[in-house]
Amino acid sequence: MEFKTIPSQKFDLPKRIARLGELAFNLWWTWQPESAHIFGKLDYDLWERLGHNPIRFLREVSRKRSSRFSKDGDYLELYDEYFKKFDEYFTSLTWTKTVYPKFNGNPVAYFSMEFGLHETLPIYSGGLGVLAGDHLKEASDLGLPLVGVGFMYAQGYFTQRLSEDGWQEAINNPLTFEHLPVSLVVKDGKPVTVQVEFPDRTVALQIWEVRVGRVPLYLLDSNVEGNTEFDRLLTARLYWSDLDRRVMQEVLLGVGGVRALRALGIKPAVWHMNEGHAAFLTLERARELVAKGSPFATAAQTTLKQNVFTTHTPVPAGNDEFPLWLIDKYLAKFWHELGLTREEFADLAKHQLPHTETFSMPILALKLSSGSNGVSELHGQVSRGMWNFLWQDKAVDEVPIQHITNGVHTANWMARRLKQLFGRYIGDDWYDRLDDPATWENLDDIPDEELWAVHQHLKRKLTFYMRERVRDRWTHGGFHPVQVVSSGVLINPYALTIGFARRFATYKRANLVLSDVDRLLDLINRPNMPVQIIFAGKAHPADEPGKQLIQKVYRAVKQAETGGRIIFLEDYDMNLARYLVQGVDVWMNTPRRPLEASGTSGMKAAINGALNFSVLDGWWREAYNGQNGWSIGEDREYESNEVQDAADAEDLYQTLEQKIIPLYYDHDSKEIPHGWIAMMKNTLQTVIPQFSTRRMVKQYVEKFYAPALK
Repeated sequence: MEFKTIPSQKFDLPKRIARLGELAFNLWWTWQPESAHIFGKLDYDLWERLGHNPIRFLREVSRKRSSRFSKDGDYLELYDEYFKKFDEYFTSLTWTKTVYPKFNGNPVAYFSMEFGLHETLPIYSGGLGVLAGDHLKEASDLGLPLVGVGFMYAQGYFTQRLSEDGWQEAINNPLTFEHLPVSLVVKDGKPVTVQVEFPDRTVALQIWEVRVGRVPLYLLDSNVEGNTEFDRLLTARLYWSDLDRRVMQEVLLGVGGVRALRALGIKPAVWHMNEGHAAFLTLERARELVAKGSPFATAAQTTLKQNVFTTHTPVPAGNDEFPLWLIDKYLAKFWHELGLTREEFADLAKHQLPHTETFSMPILALKLSSGSNGVSELHGQVSRGMWNFLWQDKAVDEVPIQHITNGVHTANWMARRLKQLFGRYIGDDWYDRLDDPATWENLDDIPDEELWAVHQHLKRKLTFYMRERVRDRWTHGGFHPVQVVSSGVLINPYALTIGFARRFATYKRANLVLSDVDRLLDLINRPNMPVQIIFAGKAHPADEPGKQLIQKVYRAVKQAETGGRIIFLEDYDMNLARYLVQGVDVWMNTPRRPLEASGTSGMKAAINGALNFSVLDGWWREAYNGQNGWSIGEDREYESNEVQDAADAEDLYQTLEQKIIPLYYDHDSKEIPHGWIAMMKNTLQTVIPQFSTRRMVKQYVEKFYAPALK
């Protein structure tokens, strides 16, 4: 079948630089440091004003300016070099072709409820989506044939505004598809659609394509003529709190996603579920064989060999589970197609709770997958204990749930200046060797003065960005002067700066550092040794405790006694995250152990030289060596949350008072803190090779994808 994609926008560009339009529709540009110049040089003010959105930029940049640069020798030299690199990327011999040639023509299908690829495509809410986006980017770099499947959220994720009293307001901004790097998939001039049947009606889905380097991402969209108004909104936003919409959404992702790939002629050899949201794909794949005459048991056993499941949630309450009556309401037709009774269907994912029974999506995924994993060593242990009841004949350590610790896509998150520094001292090809620890053995050869100069440059960039952000917010009105101060207008680029940015959920304990406000005020206001703490993060619109936590933090931020040294930045997104992880000195993380499955924001900070100051949970429990940052609390369980909170708070304050602040301000005569820089180098050496998606995706290939091909 012949499929085409219709881009949402065409551009009026001179022929000499017309490939900028091609580039705008491939998110490869988002992890190339030269991209800001290749677009921005045409009109830097417009590039900044449009939030680094190349689709809008190329539509709005004047023909006069683009024509002028199409004849500018310096710009054309940059342009030609950039597109030489672009073309070489797509023709070069990759790791997968070299090591695993059997993957050629046998793609991995990677299903995720959200994908965080760039701030201009806001179809993500937090870490799960950003991890999925990094997974796609690394698969592209490694040449792994992979296709992503998710949703095209027409309303995006909400914009956060805080009232003067710190209450989170969620502003929904419907996406303008003409501004996005998405293309509608068509055949014979008409959108390609697939149908998913529910007991009382059928929902149609159209398909959008996003190019992520070599990897295509297909996004399902129910806003199709012929669907009811209710059904057209099913894919409008992330994580409906309405359970009816939520279960329908997950049926669309799992069942509709399989059907979309079939309609496109794509035949995956491996099916990877990033969390349990997509677990219905296991049943759709089995249904295909049942329709050909196989009994369900045989079909399930045959298909599970290619199914891979990654769990990210270390507490049962955080996993999607639905009451059985809701499953009856929306899936009654499905179990007949599987040749099952209602009771047999429910037993596939039944979770017996003290007062009720539920249909558990992770249980469904665990039972019908040959490979399952947690996302850190500790999370693997927790998951084996949590789901041990599914394998009652096995001891906890024999439960077949492995672990692959998360990583981050280095090119996407590391600052350009730091990449250039590594190129000078470690070799131009360091990125090709980044997951080899031997690559970083000579990192100590970088002069302290040069590494510190890069770090100070990044801190100043963060400072200027925050001030311009405040200025822009102020000019739009409705911003109280106290909020201006609370948003960082008084920030000092040379003071010790601590970052805390993540989703505001109660278990992350954003207010732990506020446990003793008087002690904190003494810390941040020390003469000649000031400390700044930057908070950022959103709570889910339906998470009232999370919103109350933001309000509590914000009220502390607003106190005059803080002197503007405690800051809360609204509307945390990937762009703000990039400035923060590159520009802070310390990255603080205070989850209640062991509830942080992995965490990746600290990795992003670490690969830019920031020192982690974190509870020994998730990834940091594996990374911490005593020389590359600091721990909060102990690596053990406590008798109660209250005891744990008190112990962790006391350790947090003592470490700040006795270790972190004195070390940062221990300068030589040239204001160079050599002791601090030694720890920066240690963190770069230990984190970059071990906690990259390069290592992570290779492990998925070796542990799960390659065995599934057999």
